[in-house]
Formats: sequence, C-alpha cells, structure tokens
Amino acid sequence: IYGPESSGKTTLALHTVAEAQNKGGICAFADAEHALDPVYARKLGVDLENLLISQPDTGEQALEICDTLVRSGAINVLVVDSVAALTPRAEIEGEMGDALPGLRARLMSQA
Repeated sequence: IYGPESSGKTTLALHTVAEAQNKGGICAFADAEHALDPVYARKLGVDLENLLISQPDTGEQALEICDTLVRSGAINVLVVDSVAALTPRAEIEGEMGDALPGLRARLMSQA
C-alpha cells in the first residue's frame, strides 16, 4: 500500500489483519516504525494476543523476519509498517555524515 503520510495505510492494513483474524487467519506485523498503537488496533478489531508482532532494529533484521515467516507458510497476512522506516544496519552503525550511497536501494533489492 503506497500513499502520503497519514493517508490511512496503517489503518487499512490493521483492518485487513482484523478481517483475516476473524476468518481464522494467522497474521504478523513487522513494526519497523516502533509505533503500533495497541489501543487503536484493538478498536479496529485486531486481536493483539494472537498477532505476531516484531519490532526489528534494522532493515536487514526486518527482511530476515519476514522471509522466515513467509517461507514457513504459517501466516496469511504480513504487514510491514513501514518500508520507509527500514533502515540499513550500516546507516544505523555508521558515523553521522558518512556517505553511504545506495544502501536503501540495495536493502530493498533483497526484499
């Protein structure tokens, strides 16, 4: 799902999760922004006790988690919120001002 900030992408994703859970589906939420609001999610019908939630520290960690979940075949819905928040490990560990051209593009090519 693509759109400007505050356009409802997360809300739509949470509605999708709630609907899938209502039908017996297993859902996962990779919270790259570390901003999942449990009160809001519950209000939309998400069963947080049965939602697999991860809060990865790096983009690589998020992709590894997602890859493992998808390959397991055990989930029906996978939400990554948000792709823009997936920060490469080298960017996190690097010094301020380090020139690291193309890091995000290389990370996304692994997805």
